[in-house]
Amino acid sequence: MTQGISTEDFIRQLAASPVPRPMHPALVMLGLLGPSMVALALYFWAYGLRPGLAEALMLPVVTAKLVLPMIVAALAFWLALVSARPGARPAMRWLILPLAIGSVLFAARAAQTAPGGLVSGMLGQTAAACLMSISAMSLGPTAAGILALRRGATTRPGMTGLLLGLASGAVVTAGYALHCPEDSPLFYVIWYGMAIFISGCIGAIAGRIWLRW
Repeated sequence: MTQGISTEDFIRQLAASPVPRPMHPALVMLGLLGPSMVALALYFWAYGLRPGLAEALMLPVVTAKLVLPMIVAALAFWLALVSARPGARPAMRWLILPLAIGSVLFAARAAQTAPGGLVSGMLGQTAAACLMSISAMSLGPTAAGILALRRGATTRPGMTGLLLGLASGAVVTAGYALHCPEDSPLFYVIWYGMAIFISGCIGAIAGRIWLRW
């Protein structure tokens, strides 16, 4: 009869085993950007870019529609890579930065808007299309990012998935802003933010399922 391995021997074997490492950051980034660019290219082919895009981008409030999600994407991607390391504790406080910028933009526009126009400014004309389009287009890059990081050893699979989802949603949002004609921070701070949050929630669920040891 074969004698079972002792707890001490099992611990020594685990300690001697190589720690799994995530894929190179460039490959993870490619996993996020590749599907995002494909989804956006198909979207632009079907619906096109907004008319007068070059002129609109000369306005700071329009440029902010692209820059803000790009900041979210960069921070969330970096934090996702950090969280993929065993026992790592990513500094989630960095995500307060884009939230604070968005809040300032929202408050500044709200202060310039008559009370009767606040609700219509927040609702806009394309809220449903914004949420559905960004959420749908972020599925592919989120899945690709999670697949890339399965080689890692995250001890926080839900958080890693959340951050990947936020990064994917933010990348797609920056591209979607090139199509969206809604230029008021009252609109895009709320609905872009909500779409990115939904993408993050999807990533968190997927991470808890597919990034577990």
